[in-house]
Amino acid sequence: MTKNHTTPARRLAGFLKDWSLPRQAAGQDPMSKAAKSSMSEKLRPRLEEADTVGTSICPYCAVGCAQLVYAKSGKIIHIEGDPRSPINQGTLCPKGAATFGWATSEARINRVLYRAPHGERWEERPLDWAMDRIAHLVKQTRDETFVEKLPSGETVNHTLGIGSLGGATLDNEENYLLKKLFSGGLGMVWIENQARI
Repeated sequence: MTKNHTTPARRLAGFLKDWSLPRQAAGQDPMSKAAKSSMSEKLRPRLEEADTVGTSICPYCAVGCAQLVYAKSGKIIHIEGDPRSPINQGTLCPKGAATFGWATSEARINRVLYRAPHGERWEERPLDWAMDRIAHLVKQTRDETFVEKLPSGETVNHTLGIGSLGGATLDNEENYLLKKLFSGGLGMVWIENQARI
């Protein structure tokens, strides 16, 4: 067990020397280094470590706030608002500011997990398999539930067997294309967007 040989008087002197308030009270300009301590002078911004800076758009809503994504050795180390954007001018709302957390979270699922009907466990599957399965099930459901005419003879060309709930992360152009595909191409009636709910 080692003893701390620093006397209380020495610790107090070091504290007063390091604390910015006595320096400012003594007349040192508050805008100078008076607010720095020996500890804070050693701190470096983590952005200095970035070897790549990319741009992105916040995925949370349709506003489209621009982001700067800092990476080191291919891993994201920080995300902040892009001050060059006329939309958000470098600011982010609390959800946008949390982008780094969800993008790098160890709990984030970044692979396809499938649980068979009545299954009790999740299985990992390839993305190509999942996309083919989704396409197959959409076509099968549409074919089985498509109605060309009502009993009254009115032409409807729709299906009530498929619905869509879009996310607020889609922009106007994406929503336009999805609406054309879903209603015009597939005949879907139940089309909604999370941004309206």
